[in-house]
Amino acid sequence: MERVVGTVVRGLRCPIVNEGDNIEEIVVDSVLKASEVEGFEIHDKDIVTLTESIVARAQGNYATIDAIAKDVKSKFDDDTIGVIFPILSRNRFANCLRGIAKGAKKIVLMLSYPSDEVGNHLVHIDMLDEKGINPWTDVLTEKQFRDHFGYIKHTFTGVDYIEYYKSLVEEYGIECEVIFSNNPRTILDYTKNVITCDIHTRMRTKRILKANGGEKIYGLDNILAEPIDGSGYNEAYGLLGANKSTDDAVKLFPRDCQPTVDNIQQILKEKTGKAVEVMVYGDGAFKDPVGKIWELADPVVSPAYTEGLDGRPNEIKLKYLADNNFSDLRGEELQQAISEFIDNKNDDLVGAMEAQGTTPRKLTDLIGSLSDLTSGSGDKGTPIVFIQGYFDNYTK
Repeated sequence: MERVVGTVVRGLRCPIVNEGDNIEEIVVDSVLKASEVEGFEIHDKDIVTLTESIVARAQGNYATIDAIAKDVKSKFDDDTIGVIFPILSRNRFANCLRGIAKGAKKIVLMLSYPSDEVGNHLVHIDMLDEKGINPWTDVLTEKQFRDHFGYIKHTFTGVDYIEYYKSLVEEYGIECEVIFSNNPRTILDYTKNVITCDIHTRMRTKRILKANGGEKIYGLDNILAEPIDGSGYNEAYGLLGANKSTDDAVKLFPRDCQPTVDNIQQILKEKTGKAVEVMVYGDGAFKDPVGKIWELADPVVSPAYTEGLDGRPNEIKLKYLADNNFSDLRGEELQQAISEFIDNKNDDLVGAMEAQGTTPRKLTDLIGSLSDLTSGSGDKGTPIVFIQGYFDNYTK
């Protein structure tokens, strides 16, 4: 019988993962159990994805605010620290800021505006136009910002992040001066010693600061890049990708994930005879049309994946073929012509008119976004996602 279903995505429930658990065994057992209970077969080129969270939990990759503070103190001693370009997130940054404050004597907190790096807004851009403020050139003090815009709460969280972040620092008896600028050089008028907290632009920011007189310049990726008194760490990303765990601790982005995905693939091969692809995913990479938030607060969508997920899609736009190449055909004749065209398509369609609009992003970014939207970030309880038919096309 002809197939009538293409890609199928299933969120799989699994046990709550704790430190020391065998994550590879849990994932494999969950996939096999779901296959048995739900009555689906496992095929070559199926995809298993698992959240970075359960990998990090199994690794026990946690750190306390005290560990963050000790690392910050070792790097800055009693210097005034510029903390610049943090994202506006209680989950992502609040405990990081607590740790930084606990290891500092004074902080100058520099926020980008009208929004942070991932689209969380302090103020709507139209309000900047109304006030005649240029966010690329104008530097605002906290008082100037308040005089212009007052107290504005985040669209989704209902939090005034200026007030909130300042209060976190002041909890430790630390002076906190807040300024607003999108130019990294601005902070050097206040201090030469900086933690730059941006995620995807951090290398550029560090370069600019160092080239313009910065002295002690670190990013969040340099904090907890190695263990402090036995704490968790991430040698590549440090505090980037961290989430709040408890009121005084964070869960870090997982480390050394490649052996995990490779081992899961190998075990599934041994148990099913099928070559299944496997990846670890964090945030997807998509933009919310209401809050304007670009989801990607992790340093990468996928820190590890098996070889078959490397690369980009190489697809043809069906409606283009139907409207242009075969506009005179209908029904079975059209179907046959399109199928033959797909079967004979070039291995590299970059620049081809037939491929326009096919979103040739990295496979891991696309699949990670699909997985993140499936598992959600709340109480669905499906940190493992099983995807079938992703690599199929119209001819299969």
